[in-house]
Amino acid sequence: MKSVLLIAGGGTLGRYTAAELLRLGYRVDIICLEDNVSDNERLCYYKGYAEFEYLKEFLKSRRYNGIVNFIHYEDVNTYKPVHKLLSENTEHLIFLSSYRVYADLEHPITETSPILYDTVQDEEFLKNETYAIPKSKAEWFIRNESGTKNYTIVRPVISFSDRRLDIVTVSGRLVLELTKAGKEILLPKEAKNLTAGLDWAGNSGKLIANLLFKEEALGEEFTVSTAQNLTWGEVADIYTELSGAKFNWVDNERYIEEYPWLKDNLWILKYDRLFDRKIDNSKILKVTGLKKEDFTSIRDGIKYELETIKKGE
Repeated sequence: MKSVLLIAGGGTLGRYTAAELLRLGYRVDIICLEDNVSDNERLCYYKGYAEFEYLKEFLKSRRYNGIVNFIHYEDVNTYKPVHKLLSENTEHLIFLSSYRVYADLEHPITETSPILYDTVQDEEFLKNETYAIPKSKAEWFIRNESGTKNYTIVRPVISFSDRRLDIVTVSGRLVLELTKAGKEILLPKEAKNLTAGLDWAGNSGKLIANLLFKEEALGEEFTVSTAQNLTWGEVADIYTELSGAKFNWVDNERYIEEYPWLKDNLWILKYDRLFDRKIDNSKILKVTGLKKEDFTSIRDGIKYELETIKKGE
């Protein structure tokens, strides 16, 4: 039985990746900060903060066929020794990047589409952005400096679950909270007809899990998406149908006023949510062997997560 370690695997993506790995017959260990308890003999949780020293000690007595690392590193220099350590202790290492590395220059997006880090001239963005740019730097290190070959880079789209119901930059359970309070949810009208970089976490986890141990995946990058390519307006309509949410599409200035935290993070709009994120996922389907019918629709994914939340109330 092959074994897989999920680092920081107690969250949205990790839970569904673990579920698919168990379905495929693997043994799964998860390092996480959550107080999770396993009801499956092939699943074990270890509570801990998975920085380098912790992982070094943890791996002294363990070796895994596969490792999926869900941690985001804002400083590539922090990641470099972790990459070396993990690569030496597994046959196949999956590094979590993001679809947000892509520029808005080619549609549909494929794995060879232009990257923001290579094409944007905005020096402030390149110097200070803390998500897409660090992901790109880590990718560059892995490909060009690490000297390793047993890696796969995955670039998931936004993956929603019961913990985070995303629409544009509205996340967490804010959609439900505002709906219950009888309030409108403001969204930027500039995004309404743009393809949303969004998928159900169950689909994303399935795709990631099925990349493991595929020889064709080694040394490659993959956009993790079922490419349903709904617009943000269509996603809003699903929330309205299933939860009664009411949306008001406003100009960007009004939107930012509604969510003041955006004033210090306008890049998430300018360099992502206001980009068209139509995706061609033929590469990941070819390597995983999965087909369209193997996935859940975004509508059914939202319905499932809403029902999960309701059961837990």
